[in-house]
Amino acid sequence: MDINYELYKVFYYVASSLSFSEAAKHLFISQSAVSQSIKVLEKKLNTSLFVRSTKRVQLTPEGETLLRHVEPAMNLIKRGESQLLEASSLGGGQLRIGASDTICRYFLVRYLSEFHHAHPGVHIKVTNQTSTRCVDLLENGQVDLIVTNYPNSQLSTGSHVQEIHTFRDSFIASRQFYPQLAERPVSLRELLHYPLLMLDRKSSTSEFLHALFQQHQLDLVPEIELGSNDLLLDLANIGLGIAFVPDFCRPRQESLFSVQLQEELPCRHLVMVHNPQLPLTPAAREFMELLERP
Repeated sequence: MDINYELYKVFYYVASSLSFSEAAKHLFISQSAVSQSIKVLEKKLNTSLFVRSTKRVQLTPEGETLLRHVEPAMNLIKRGESQLLEASSLGGGQLRIGASDTICRYFLVRYLSEFHHAHPGVHIKVTNQTSTRCVDLLENGQVDLIVTNYPNSQLSTGSHVQEIHTFRDSFIASRQFYPQLAERPVSLRELLHYPLLMLDRKSSTSEFLHALFQQHQLDLVPEIELGSNDLLLDLANIGLGIAFVPDFCRPRQESLFSVQLQEELPCRHLVMVHNPQLPLTPAAREFMELLERP
């Protein structure tokens, strides 16, 4: 089937904005031209891609399927254009990174600062998602690389994974509300008698902790699940429970302490990942070399 690329381009911008008028502004064409292009594409594909009403535009299931294929292709084309414009120079261009809030704040900031001072002309774009969702950003071509917790169930064997940091996790409790936990080592089984605070189930940290308890034949039912380690620590500080966080964001407040466990928790890693099937920009390659340095 021979379909003009411009039709897919129009489809992409309508599907991304769910607005014919917004797509027209972005493409610098009339709204009627956008509408006509979509009609031609629907006719060639023999299917409806959008549900149109007076108030809004929605994708049909077929439109959602097409978008899942068109979006990575559009991102790849944009990246190719960007690389050509950079002309193998770090005097400009863009560095696109995916990472969780915690990894950005407690690990990446100093590297981003160093890179920015060395290459001020490069535009840095950081997209914050959980470590598992960052993999989707990478596979869709929305970022050049990701920095994520490992193990990570979403990482495929086709991704290039390189370890850059090793860490352990800790259970953090308030001295005021849980002084008894500071007196002796505590077992994982005993911890189940206390309210546990942890990241939401879609995170790699949550996957790791649930798997750890299952290995000890224990059923973990957290009291609170949130999307921020900093907020978990805030709640632990006021006595709402015991927070599970990586040691690189362990608090310095004297009011909080790390619970000593009878069992030794396995190490986890921070890894940087890129898709070897997609070309790396000079900026991404330079930043990856920076992360590799001891």
